[in-house]
Amino acid sequence: MFETKSSKIFNTLSRQTAKLLKKAQMTEHTFMIIVAIIIGILAGFAAIGIRAMIQFISHLSFTGPLTLLDNIIAAPWYLKILVPLTGGLIVGPLIYFFAPEAKGHGVPEVMQSILLRGGMIRARVAIIKAVASAITIGTGGSVGREGPIIQIGASLGSTVGQFFRIPSKRLKTLVGCGAAAGIAAAFNAPVAGALFAVEIILMDFAVAQFSPIVIASVMATVVSHTFEGNFAAFIVPRYQLTSPYEIGFYFILGALSGLVSYLFIKVLYFSENYFDNKFKFPEYLKPAIGGVSIGIIALLFPQVMGVGYDSINNALHGNMIWYLAFGLIFLKIIATSLTLGTGGSGGIFAPSLYMGAMLGFVFGYVVNSLFPDITAMPGAYALVAMGGLVAGTTRAPITAIIIVFELTSDYNIILPVMVTSIISTIISTKLSRESIYTLKLLLRNISIKEGTELNIMESLFVKNVFTRDYDSISISDNFNQVVNKVIQGRGPEFPVVNNGLVYGVISMYDIKDHLYEKDSLKNLLIAADITNINFKPAVLTESCQSILEKMKRYDLEGLPVVEDENSSKILGIIWRRDIQDAYQKEIERREITTSLASSISMKEEIPNLHFMEGYSITEIAPPISFIGKSIRKLDIRAVYGVDVLSIKTIERGGEKIKAIPSPYYIIQKEDTLVIAGEIKNINILKTL
Repeated sequence: MFETKSSKIFNTLSRQTAKLLKKAQMTEHTFMIIVAIIIGILAGFAAIGIRAMIQFISHLSFTGPLTLLDNIIAAPWYLKILVPLTGGLIVGPLIYFFAPEAKGHGVPEVMQSILLRGGMIRARVAIIKAVASAITIGTGGSVGREGPIIQIGASLGSTVGQFFRIPSKRLKTLVGCGAAAGIAAAFNAPVAGALFAVEIILMDFAVAQFSPIVIASVMATVVSHTFEGNFAAFIVPRYQLTSPYEIGFYFILGALSGLVSYLFIKVLYFSENYFDNKFKFPEYLKPAIGGVSIGIIALLFPQVMGVGYDSINNALHGNMIWYLAFGLIFLKIIATSLTLGTGGSGGIFAPSLYMGAMLGFVFGYVVNSLFPDITAMPGAYALVAMGGLVAGTTRAPITAIIIVFELTSDYNIILPVMVTSIISTIISTKLSRESIYTLKLLLRNISIKEGTELNIMESLFVKNVFTRDYDSISISDNFNQVVNKVIQGRGPEFPVVNNGLVYGVISMYDIKDHLYEKDSLKNLLIAADITNINFKPAVLTESCQSILEKMKRYDLEGLPVVEDENSSKILGIIWRRDIQDAYQKEIERREITTSLASSISMKEEIPNLHFMEGYSITEIAPPISFIGKSIRKLDIRAVYGVDVLSIKTIERGGEKIKAIPSPYYIIQKEDTLVIAGEIKNINILKTL
């Protein structure tokens, strides 16, 4: 098999390192701490590198002796349009041809890798994301650098984990280590970095491997301190709660922050949907459209360009005009949505801070003008609202509170930030269930509300779980016959049928109240008289998640199964216990196949590997009937009894391996499928 030279070197070094580590006989905890230190150091240097790249490109784009904002203001009008246009023309092809994952704000892609691919992220993502984001931001794109640093850190964590051949379960933790290190280095906030990883990326505060995440976060901060000094991301004035009555204003500020957060989420995803699905234009040229749009806005409002830290600092120190700040809230929403919607690369963290600073300044200006004796200066409200917007958009109030605290090192700020962040989160959640990160996953049919469980239940279907072996009751059976069948039966529910068609269900609980009158009722009642008909049967193509919801709604342990919604012919029955068994088996299968796929992705060639009696892993060319169809549509596992562990596909630059491919992946003629299953099923597939 053809393989790129870099992949061969990576695989060779990985195998040799794995052998050395095996000889060292370290405990797992010690090993994870060492790897976390490596990831933290690498992520720290990556953060320094991307900041340097952004600064270099920014000064190259808008030269001058002043601050970046002043240089942009002083630039000729045509440069304000040509520079972001040029940036878009470079970034579009770079992302489209080399790493589509680098498009957008990055964090949802990291979350998706954890949910669906066991933490597997391509190594090249870190490089392409760094370059694309630096160009987007440096040429005036209205996005932040924190999102890219998070994705770069997560990519480094995944790459290091793959290099050391770490199992999927631990690889996810290392992805979290990289994300935590990225936030820590970006804001000089190690605690917030660690909390961000568990609150947003891993979505689990009880994560067993929390200590490596903390270590990685600390190491990234140490690297950042060493080479750039113990800096603060913003120059923040001292905060003071002027009066106890002032806390009431922060409740109002929290509500306003929630409303603006909701507006930002809606506009951003409207923009992404429009440019992805309705705007017919070459994909690799769309970022140029975004660049021109930003340039046009910047002709009158240059403050929307770039990360916007200069404008944030102006708001924090009260050096803003209130009506300009008010307008910039909405202009920043539009500018950021255009940049990301058209395919630019950058984060939403800094824009959220920017909008919060502007909103807080305006609100602070109003309340300070009306109640000067009991309110702080507008800059204090700007600082607090920054936390409110981050909490409202990300639905991570704890991370938002800690970030603001670490930025100020001032305990007095905690109470207002807590109130504002929590109220903002509540209001934003009431208006939209999904955060700015999870909404993108939901639009890709990936639900995380119940974590792995819900995604697995959605992937299990009635046709794979139901049984054709069941006890039924005829609609005309008398009460005595019904009681005897229930007593001798094997389940709590019994389908009532009429010439093979589902009429209803009788539960053992439905007849218990009549048992004392069995003798007198045996010839008076028939099955139809006590049958429950207020339910909908299970359909073969329904997911097990849908069936569990039906069972809960109808208070049943089992449901009759029919072919489709227009059919009443009974095919069998599906039980809650069988769904639970299938779920456990799927969990075990995913852990095994993810581990196998992770190891397979590092091999130079795949032999016919027999991993248990009667089962094998092998490579096959896709059958003709598979070509042009998605894995989900083919339903390979259910129809053919095998699992697709990975796919070797030919892309630009050579052969690529897609470990645990997406169910929506379209199989190509040139692909090679790595499959696992019973040998007899594999042999059948080879003959198709």
